[in-house]
Amino acid sequence: MDARIAYIERLGDARIPSPLPSRDIDPEHPNPFVADSHYIPLHITRYEGLDRPGNVLFEKAGPREKIFFDPERSAAAVVTCGGLCPGLNNVIRSLVFSLRAQYGVTRIHGIRYGYHGLNPANGFPPLELSPELVSDIHEVGGTILGTSRGPEDPQVMVRFLRDLGVNMLFPIGGDGTQRGAHKIHVAASELGYPLSVVGIPKTIDNDILYVSRTFGYGTAVNAARHVIDVAHTEARAVLNGVGLVKLMGRDSGFIAAGATLASGEVNYCLIPEQPFELGGERGLLAVLEERLRRKRHAVIVVAEGAGQHLIPRDSVEKDASGNIKHADIGLFLKDRITAHFRSKSIPVNVRYIDPSYMIRGLPADTEDSILCDGLARNAVHAAMTGRSGLIIGLVHNRMVHVPSHMITAGRKTVSLDGELWKSVLAVTGQPAGWK
Repeated sequence: MDARIAYIERLGDARIPSPLPSRDIDPEHPNPFVADSHYIPLHITRYEGLDRPGNVLFEKAGPREKIFFDPERSAAAVVTCGGLCPGLNNVIRSLVFSLRAQYGVTRIHGIRYGYHGLNPANGFPPLELSPELVSDIHEVGGTILGTSRGPEDPQVMVRFLRDLGVNMLFPIGGDGTQRGAHKIHVAASELGYPLSVVGIPKTIDNDILYVSRTFGYGTAVNAARHVIDVAHTEARAVLNGVGLVKLMGRDSGFIAAGATLASGEVNYCLIPEQPFELGGERGLLAVLEERLRRKRHAVIVVAEGAGQHLIPRDSVEKDASGNIKHADIGLFLKDRITAHFRSKSIPVNVRYIDPSYMIRGLPADTEDSILCDGLARNAVHAAMTGRSGLIIGLVHNRMVHVPSHMITAGRKTVSLDGELWKSVLAVTGQPAGWK
C-alpha cells in the first residue's frame, strides 16, 4: 500500500528568491534549502518489500529557495493561548529573531490575552515585538503576551489582522488553539485575504496527534521527577507513609509515565488510559495495604484525568475551551486511602502533593529550549513560503509540516501495549490490569 501525502495548502506560487544566504545556513552543503519533494514518513519501520499500511508522508520543514511574501511589505502576529507551559517565551523570542534577522520582517505584533486580543471589541491593543523587548524573556516562565481560553469569531479576527496589515499569524497553543487557528485559516480563504496561519503546538501533556514530542513536556517530566523524589523521602520517614503526587495529564498520561520512569521510586502509576478500581482483592486499596505491610511506605503518581469514573458527580462542566472539568482525583484518593486504613485501624500517613501550577510556570530546560527554537524558526520558514493551515511538528527527530485539521481529530494517548507503558509496569511492579 502506498503512503499518502499530508497535503499542505499554499496561498500561491513562491517566486521571490529567499534572502537567506545558502552558506550561512549550512556551509558544508552546496544547497541546504529543502526541496518540496522531501518528506518524512510517520512510520519508519517497514515490512520487507512493502511500505507500512496506512503510512503518511509529511513535508519536511525548513527554508525554501523561493518565498511567497515580500519581507519589506510583510507583517506578522504572534498569539499564545490556553494554559501556561514552559517554553512559551522561548518560542516568541525565536519567532521575532528569525523573522527579523533571517528575513528582514520588522513589523511583528504580539497579540495580548490569546484570541481575545484579535477581537478589537475586547480592548487589548497588540504589543510591538522587537529584539530588544524579547532579548531575555526566555529566562522566565509564562508568556509576556498573556493568554486566555475561549473562542472568538474567526471572520472578526481575520478582519482585525487585515486592518493591521498582518499576513502571517503564528498561534502557539494546544489542540483547542489549533482548531481555532484552522478556523482562522478557513475564514481568511473565504474573505479572500492571503493570510498564512502556521501553528506551533503547545501542550505540556505531549498529547498532540502525529507529533513525537511537544515543547514543555521534557521540562515538566524533569520537574515532576524531583517532586516524586521528595514524596518518596516523606513517605519513607514515617510509619506507613504514602507519598501521593498528582501530575498533569487530562486525557493522556505521558507526564506521569515519564516521571515514573525518571524517578524509579514510584510503586503505582495511574493514568487516564488504564482504568483502575479501588475495591476488590486486586484493587488499589488492597494492593496498597499489602505493600505497606511489607515495605511500610509507598509512592503513588496519578495523572489528573485518571480514575474519573470513580468519583460521583451530579453534572459535567466544561471550561472556556470546551474541555471537561475533571474532579480532583488527588484529593479523592487521599480521602479514600485515609478512610480505608482508618476503618481497619491501621495507621497511615498520606503526604499529598499537587505541583501542577508550579511546574507549568517554569522556564524551559535546555532540551525544551532547543526544541522551541527549532519549532519557531521552521514556522517562519513555512509562513514565508505562503503555506497555511498547518503546524510545525517533530517526527522522528525531524521538523515537519502537519496539516492542522489532522491534529484536531483527537489526542495522542499512551498505548497500553507500547514500550512506554510496559516500561512503567516493569519499574513499578504494579498490576497490568486492575479488574
